[in-house]
Amino acid sequence: MTDFDEAPTGFRCRRGVPGDAPALASFAEAIFRETFGPGNRPDDLDAYIATAYGPGRQEAELRDPAIVTLLAEMEGALAGYVQLSARRQPEAATWPAPVEIMRFYVDRRWQGRGVARALMLEALMEAVRMGGRTVWLCVWEHNPRAIAFYAKCGFADVGSAPFQLGADRQTDRIMARSLAGDAPASTTLRGG
Repeated sequence: MTDFDEAPTGFRCRRGVPGDAPALASFAEAIFRETFGPGNRPDDLDAYIATAYGPGRQEAELRDPAIVTLLAEMEGALAGYVQLSARRQPEAATWPAPVEIMRFYVDRRWQGRGVARALMLEALMEAVRMGGRTVWLCVWEHNPRAIAFYAKCGFADVGSAPFQLGADRQTDRIMARSLAGDAPASTTLRGG
C-alpha cells in the first residue's frame, strides 16, 4: 500500500453503530456544508442534504450489512468518517473485486494533522477485509485539495461521472487504485 505516517496521537477509529446516527448526521451535514457550500447554491445544497444526511438515513446506512462506516475520533470527538460498500462500480469499469469509498470526510480543524491519512489507511485495510482488490471513489471536479490528497494515497483519475446536487448536475472525477500493490486501475475505465 501507500507509504503512510503513523496515526496522530489520540486517533481512534471504530465501526459506527446505529446509535451513532444522530451525531453522524449532524457531523456529516456540517462537513458537507462547510466543504461544498461556498461553491454551490443554498437551495441545491439543502435539497441534497435533506435526502443524504438525515438521522434516519444515517441509521439505515449504519444498519445496512453492505455498508461499512468507520468513525475517526480525536480527543473523544468525531473528527472524520468513511463509508465503504462493494455494491456497485462505475458502468464501464472492469476492475477485480471493487470496493467503493462512498464518503470520506475529515473535519477541517483536523486536516493537515494526519487524521485523513490515518483514516484512509483504515479504509484501505477495511476494503481488503471486505475482499476488495480495487478501491474507487468519486470526487467533485472542483475540489482540488481532495483530488491531490487521493492522488497522494495512490489513486489515479480514471474517468468522470455525473453527480446531482439538487437541481444542479455536476461532474465528479472517478479515482481508483489497486489494493494488490500493482498499478492503479487507470486503464480499465474508458471515458471522462
